[in-house]
Amino acid sequence: MTQSALRHDWTQAEVLALFQQPFNDLLFQAQSVHRQHFDPNRVQVSTLLSIKTGACPEDCKYCPQSGHYNTGLDKEKLMEVQKVLDEAARAKAIGATRFCMGAAWKHPSDKDMPYVLQMVRGVRALGLETCMTLGKLTREQTAALAEAGLDYYNHNLDTSPEFYGNIITTRTYSDRLQTLAYVRDAGMKICSGGILGMGESLQDRAGLLIQLANLPEHPESVPINMLVKVKGTPLAEEQDVDPFDFIRTLAVARIMMPKSHVRLSAGREQMNDQTQALAFFAGANSIFYGDKLLTTANPQADRDMLLFQRLGIKPEEREEHDDEVHQAAIEQALVEQRDSALFVNAAV
Repeated sequence: MTQSALRHDWTQAEVLALFQQPFNDLLFQAQSVHRQHFDPNRVQVSTLLSIKTGACPEDCKYCPQSGHYNTGLDKEKLMEVQKVLDEAARAKAIGATRFCMGAAWKHPSDKDMPYVLQMVRGVRALGLETCMTLGKLTREQTAALAEAGLDYYNHNLDTSPEFYGNIITTRTYSDRLQTLAYVRDAGMKICSGGILGMGESLQDRAGLLIQLANLPEHPESVPINMLVKVKGTPLAEEQDVDPFDFIRTLAVARIMMPKSHVRLSAGREQMNDQTQALAFFAGANSIFYGDKLLTTANPQADRDMLLFQRLGIKPEEREEHDDEVHQAAIEQALVEQRDSALFVNAAV
C-alpha cells in the first residue's frame, strides 16, 4: 500500500470533497490511512486537570470558565504544586500516559510562571508526558516551558478564521497562530484542534482542518471536541451535532493529518458506545480519561476500559523520556520539594 503523503497545501474544494463522500467510502479511506501510521487497536490515554478554574477574562461563548457569563462555576486559585503532582500520580496509576494541565487565563502572569514550571518538572519526574494549556504565551514564557521539559502545549484554534469572530472577540486568530509558532520554535509538540456544534457551517469545519493541516508541521495531537452545552453560556441552546457529521470530521482530520493523534475529546459523555466505536474506526486514537475535562463531565474510567475490552483496543504504551533528561527532571523536582514555600497557593 502506498503511504499517504504529508501535505500542507489543502484547498477548500478538496476538503469539502472528502466530507461529501459516501460515509462508508470516507471511513474506509480514513481507516486505510490510519493503518499506515498507527496500530489500529491502540489508543493514547491522557488525563486533564484544571489547575486554575474560573474567572477567565476571555469571552469564548462556549466556555463555563469565562468571567463574562454566570454559569454557577466556583472560582478557584492556582492549585498547590504538590496537589497537582498527587493528581498526576493518580492519573498514572489508572493508566494515563500523558498529564495535561489547564489554567483559565488569558495568559500566565510572571508571578504564576515559577509554580507552573515546577508542575511541569514534577509531572515529568513521575515519568508522564506533560501538556499544558495556559492561554496566550510570550516567546520568553514559551522558552521557559520548553526548558522545564514541557512536551506538549495545547492551544486550540476552535473554528475557521471566518467564523471565529462569532465565538470569541477578546483574542484574535492571529494571536492563536502566533502562540503556536512560538511553541514550535521552542521545540515543543503542538496540541491544537477545535469544537463542533457552535453553529458553524460545513465550510467552517473544513476551514478549521485546513488551518491545522496547512501549518508548516502538523500538530502532533488534534483534539476534535463536541460542544458541551452549559447553561449560562451563549451557546447553551445550540442544536446537537449529528453523530455522523462528527464522525465525518474525525475521518477527514485523519486523512489530512495522517501522522497526528486525533483525539476524541470533549463531548464523549454524550456519545453512546457505538458512536465512540465508529470514532475509533474513523481514525481517532487518543482520548481523555477520567471523570472530568476541566469542568465538564467525562465518561468514567472503568466504562472506558470496558469499552476498550469489547473492541479489542488497548491503551498506547507510555513513551518513556530520555534517561538523562528524565533523571535531571527528578533531581530538579526533589530540590524544589525541599523548598516548602513553593507549595503555597499563588494568588488568582
